[in-house]
Amino acid sequence: PGCVSSSASESDCGCGRILSHSPAGNDAREEGREINFGPGYPLASLYVGDLHPDVTEAMLYEKFSPAGPIMSIRVCRDVATRRSLGYAYINFQQPADAERALDTMNFEVIKGRPIRIMWSQRDPGLRKSGVGNVFIKNLDDSIDNKALYDTFSAFGNILSCKVVCDENGSRGYGFVHFETHEAANRAIETMNGMLLNDRKVFVGHFKSRKEREAEFGARAMEFTNVYIKNFGDDMDDDKLRETFSRFGKTLSVKVMMDDSGHSKGFGFVNFEKHEEAQKAVADMNGKEINGRMVYVGRAQKRLERQSELKRKFEQIKQERASRYQGVNLYVKNLDDGIDDERLRKEFSPYGTITSAKVMTEGGHSKGFGFVCFSSPEEATKAVTEMNGRIVSTKPLYVALAQRKEERKAILTNQYMQRLATMRTLPGPLLGSFQPPTGYFLPPIPQVSSTNPSFCNFSADCQEARVGVPEQPQAFRMAGVCTCKLLN
Repeated sequence: PGCVSSSASESDCGCGRILSHSPAGNDAREEGREINFGPGYPLASLYVGDLHPDVTEAMLYEKFSPAGPIMSIRVCRDVATRRSLGYAYINFQQPADAERALDTMNFEVIKGRPIRIMWSQRDPGLRKSGVGNVFIKNLDDSIDNKALYDTFSAFGNILSCKVVCDENGSRGYGFVHFETHEAANRAIETMNGMLLNDRKVFVGHFKSRKEREAEFGARAMEFTNVYIKNFGDDMDDDKLRETFSRFGKTLSVKVMMDDSGHSKGFGFVNFEKHEEAQKAVADMNGKEINGRMVYVGRAQKRLERQSELKRKFEQIKQERASRYQGVNLYVKNLDDGIDDERLRKEFSPYGTITSAKVMTEGGHSKGFGFVCFSSPEEATKAVTEMNGRIVSTKPLYVALAQRKEERKAILTNQYMQRLATMRTLPGPLLGSFQPPTGYFLPPIPQVSSTNPSFCNFSADCQEARVGVPEQPQAFRMAGVCTCKLLN
């Protein structure tokens, strides 16, 4: 099937599949290893990223075809919107041509954006292993993908290189994935602490999110720095030290001040030992200082705070989803006159309703709403009884409400099944290969069928030319008999 994805995650999209042209007209697909299309047709696949949304297969063919013959090109698109995901796969006939394109076209500009090229790696285990992957931070805004590549290519062969950007430009960090662990070590030993455009950069081994979270967790258990907030504007360093010094030796105390020299209401106390900091948090959190209840807790970096808030948000979302699983109903095709009270009234005979809501915009009904019951049994009964029932001249559609992720998964599955069904249908020409929609394929001669048949152009010719392959449709429509050509 064609490339479809419900997320912008490029590593999870399965569109880097290769189309072959075999004499039988079948397509050969393989992931994670090289395929040969017969003599002289070894697979050589490139990943092309950072594409402008308007870049098409035809544009890429025009750009890359000077490097050598191309087997197929695929721009990966979202399954629902069909918008480009910003990357593509290009499959050359010869590895040397793919290597030439990688060496000469990397970071060239298409529709105002420099493209990023690397070898296609379909094995997610190798992509995510982190072997040879280096993390660089504190980059100057002027450092782009090409500058980073040029700087680090001296240490070994680079598989991929990327500076992370947002709508405002560089975010100050990036990644370089080397072919070998040794090359990565050389880069770290040489470049860590060096100046790049007058900024000292940190260069180290890439750590996965799981590893970073484990480190944060271990650090949280051994903290010495304490954060205090909600004290008055009359607090200064000396007063804060006096308040917390009874818990142990303090290495530093700081009350944050505004431009006028007044306290901002928060500060930090760094203890010598973890046990002292832990005791201060346990004893002082929620206590009053100068008549105000203060918060005292472990000081966190911004990344840690964001990670913890995200984790808590996901936990709350999961709890809410599990709480409403099987009890929340989606109701659509509502009459404009139905409000929350009427919706509740229509469904109340089937059980205890905890909430009923008609979705509105500008005070007008959007034609759908939700009804939440206290138990799955009540919700199931309501679906059975109310789905299709006419309320105020309109038949209702009633079903269990689904989260966006569930709906996307179902739509993706249905789309893939339809594509699989379409691919089993015979092509319009005997022995021809029909790729899925979206592939750009340069013309490749098809091998004629060896099955004997009559020439179907004319009766006279049919009698004389028994056993000639069936005439191509284009010739028949043009009124041309090709028997002599096929003789």
